[in-house]
Amino acid sequence: MKDLLRKLSNTPGISGFEDEVRDLMIRELEDYADEISVDNLGNLIAVKKGKPDGKKIMLAAHMDEIGLMVRYIDEKGFIKFSKIGGINDQMLLNQAVDIHSANGNVAGVIGSKPPHKIKQSEKKKIMEYDNMFIDIGATSREEAEKLVGVGDPIIIRQEFEELRNGLVKGKALDNRVGCAVLIQVMKQAETDATIYAVGTVQEEVGLKGAKTSAFSINPDMALALDVTISGDHPGIKEEEAPSQAGKGPAIILTDASGRGLITHPQVKKLLISAAEEEDIPYQLEVSDGGTTDATAIHLTRQGIPTGVISPPSRYIHTPVSVVNIEDVENAVKLILAVLKRV
Repeated sequence: MKDLLRKLSNTPGISGFEDEVRDLMIRELEDYADEISVDNLGNLIAVKKGKPDGKKIMLAAHMDEIGLMVRYIDEKGFIKFSKIGGINDQMLLNQAVDIHSANGNVAGVIGSKPPHKIKQSEKKKIMEYDNMFIDIGATSREEAEKLVGVGDPIIIRQEFEELRNGLVKGKALDNRVGCAVLIQVMKQAETDATIYAVGTVQEEVGLKGAKTSAFSINPDMALALDVTISGDHPGIKEEEAPSQAGKGPAIILTDASGRGLITHPQVKKLLISAAEEEDIPYQLEVSDGGTTDATAIHLTRQGIPTGVISPPSRYIHTPVSVVNIEDVENAVKLILAVLKRV
């Protein structure tokens, strides 16, 4: 699992540019799927056939990560950028980045006015991203334009590493964790159902791939595989984010205060009973915050009973996140237990 997660985490793929992640997933799945296809929007759909009269189960993990995009190149060769997905501006300052252009990867660093030149009244304010720029070492617009172009995706540079006590850190664990779980489930699944393993695109910018793929598949049931906020570190109250790393994957009951998903009662019962019968650790979560592909999936066609399984992740939507590898492995076990019961 660690090696797979390492490969997925280190692979670039902001929203709309998921090609390398999709290619990696295809290589991992090609010996374990009966059919693999890519739809018009770029979703990966791998099918593992069950019995002819079996149910259709959709497992969805979004392939995209938050990132940046080249918006403008000034006369001195410095690059202005836009954010792709939800990123807190204060997380961006002085990060090393890679710009993925037609000419290859171009290294850069996010710069801004030095603290020595910031007025006292401004020092306590968060610097907004449109006051930042990327320095690639160019000295003119002409030189920079030979290397990068407007619309090129930008990835914040972080390498996957092991920490202590089962923890690992890396970029894009939201949601390469879900992609790793999806792959491992497909490699091990034994079920009468036909499984549609979907790597969705553009989740971070509107749940777009989930909408089109769910409409096409029209499954009997779906599970979104994602991560959730781990509230076991300084700066956050346990009541605000009760899920904790190392205590098992979270079964999401509600997200976005019900504006997103309210998990179908039968799916909720199935997930909890499978975990308890097989002694798999799990946590329950009612969330006020963000949402997942499940929101789009469960509203497709006449409605699709849907749930979410999410290992807790520290520091999501930042350049680097931390997860407990046992939570990821237990998410695989839980989904396999569910599939045996379908």
